[in-house]
Amino acid sequence: MPSYKQLLALIAGLAIAISAQAQNYPNKAIKMIIPFPPGGATDIVGRIVAEALSKELGQPVVVDNKSGAGGSIGTTAIARAAPDGYTLGIATVGTHAANPACNPKGGYDALQDFAPISNLARTPNVLSIFPGIGAKNYQELHAYLKKNSGKVRYATGGACGVHHLTGALFTSLTGTDIIHVPYRGSGPALTDVMSGHVELFFDSLPGSLAHIQSNRLRPIAVAWDKRLESLPNVPTYAELGLKPINDAVWYGLVAPAKTPDDIVKKLNAAILKVLALPEVKERIVQSGSEPAGTTPAEFGAEIKAALERMKNTVKTQGITFDPSGS
Repeated sequence: MPSYKQLLALIAGLAIAISAQAQNYPNKAIKMIIPFPPGGATDIVGRIVAEALSKELGQPVVVDNKSGAGGSIGTTAIARAAPDGYTLGIATVGTHAANPACNPKGGYDALQDFAPISNLARTPNVLSIFPGIGAKNYQELHAYLKKNSGKVRYATGGACGVHHLTGALFTSLTGTDIIHVPYRGSGPALTDVMSGHVELFFDSLPGSLAHIQSNRLRPIAVAWDKRLESLPNVPTYAELGLKPINDAVWYGLVAPAKTPDDIVKKLNAAILKVLALPEVKERIVQSGSEPAGTTPAEFGAEIKAALERMKNTVKTQGITFDPSGS
């Protein structure tokens, strides 16, 4: 059995090795797992940051889109990767709050299996409708929903996602009866809403904005702290008395749990630096999001708060996980 002095020497040696590892980090390519397909808001933000981070760190940051199961497949891969700083991943409200709240046995623990690094960007949510139903604002939509109780449908990009939970809470807060129609992604949902097969659509702004601007969708409310410059006539949920759903979605960077603190700090400093670059800020804003650098502790608190909100929504609305996705 090693002596006390030997244990102290071993601990000191480990500390020196970890410190040296952080000082030399990174000395090879870093993989960034994005748990959704290419082209969506998560992928856009992730790729903007990966490109800038590559230049800042002097090593390639290679994007790996590992999609499926509402982001759970890629997120599980992040959690199970070696905690050495060479596998990072994008965390979202969906992967780290909505999914684990709805399906606690989804393969990972949103709080225990990750080391938060920084929030990267926040994005408004938007409720849009098929213009053909005639409602021009929230008040007219509410009257329409009351008149057609149990007949109107709302589309989302999938069951147990953040927009599903938003729609369920909207239904409860407004005292209406609307049927959820989950799709396998926002693209097919968007198509059906614009063609009038489904009346309402809960989505993040980047996916819907162009269709709102072309009048193929009519915006009713946005989840943001103030009215958007791009949609100045559209009220926030808070203005309509629906504050519990006035939360934006976010996209952040995480590493596997037990990644050395020095590496997490080094990555956080690099992230804050690249998010402050004018060209990076401009690209993120043009995508429909807003840069949102934080400390690791602040981002960890955001994840925890979002998870608690989603757990409460799942409980109060009686939402259960359906593995078929329907």
